[in-house]
Amino acid sequence: MESKYWIALSEHFESSFIIKLYNHFGSIEKAFNASANELKNTDKKAEKFIKVRDSIDIDKSLQEVLNRNIFYVTYEDKNYPSMLKNIDNPPAIIYYRGELSNLDRTLAVVGSRRASYQAKEELNKIISEFKGTDICIVSGLAAGIDTQAHLSALDNGLKTIGVIASGLDFYYPAANKQLYQRIENGCGAVISEYYPTLEPLKFRFPQRNRIVSGLSYGTLVAEASLKSGALITANLTLEQGRELMCMPGLISNPNTQGIYKLLKSGATLVTCADDILNALNWEIKKEQEQIPLPELTEDEQKILQAVEIEEKCVDELMAQTGFSVEKLLSDLTTMELKGIIKQVSTDRYKKV
Repeated sequence: MESKYWIALSEHFESSFIIKLYNHFGSIEKAFNASANELKNTDKKAEKFIKVRDSIDIDKSLQEVLNRNIFYVTYEDKNYPSMLKNIDNPPAIIYYRGELSNLDRTLAVVGSRRASYQAKEELNKIISEFKGTDICIVSGLAAGIDTQAHLSALDNGLKTIGVIASGLDFYYPAANKQLYQRIENGCGAVISEYYPTLEPLKFRFPQRNRIVSGLSYGTLVAEASLKSGALITANLTLEQGRELMCMPGLISNPNTQGIYKLLKSGATLVTCADDILNALNWEIKKEQEQIPLPELTEDEQKILQAVEIEEKCVDELMAQTGFSVEKLLSDLTTMELKGIIKQVSTDRYKKV
């Protein structure tokens, strides 16, 4: 079981070093058990690895993850997200709670932690236009735009993935604990490359940004100042060869200065969901909401069955149902009021 070696190494080392070992030896188990001589020329961190290797309890590291009901997928697993394999410095392992699926149409949304009310409202409007589609919203579960992106996805029946900058033992910010749990309970996944006990330290936030953009076909920047972390994600998006899009805002708002810098550099302007679909060349078919029919009497069901395929005139309906003209017209009026059928000419009716 090679996965336990991936897990044990992730508790002590960054993904770049683990992937380098894997690529050099072709097996993470072989890398873990390699001699000091075999390891010395692989990476400058190999010396540290040799020193701490004997103190690493592989089985304990695995058991700690299992005890927390955390799922994981390693770089060599067939279920590892293909989008991430195409970026520089992919995560060696992904820990997650929830369901890591529905990754065919992924859209990253990033922006300011101190987002304006207007930006949140406009973002909510755009995401709500994806209702009934298979689009999955990816963001970082931070305050501000990230939180709004996840909430808008959930409120419109979309899957969403939150990429965090710590192990899954932590909720950051603490105010988003319920949002974490809502995503985990069937509405997507909360994921991390970090071993569960690793804290949300400052340097880990820019590191996780490559996963937010790397999981996605494109990134929408909703609001960002010139020194915003969202601009880091925007640059990563371009480096990864993905589509960069921006939502405009008030030019007097300092949080839009980064937006207009990106737009001047060629990012796609987005004011509605169709702008995103066009930029990503996505054609989508929305699932039709099933509206339950009102309760029908037995006679009303006969009339509905008669117009199920094509519209009918009163004479045809009388012949098919056997009803008198008075009863038929009374039932037709009632069914119109219920919104089940519609009169299309003087005496012709069809199903709505």
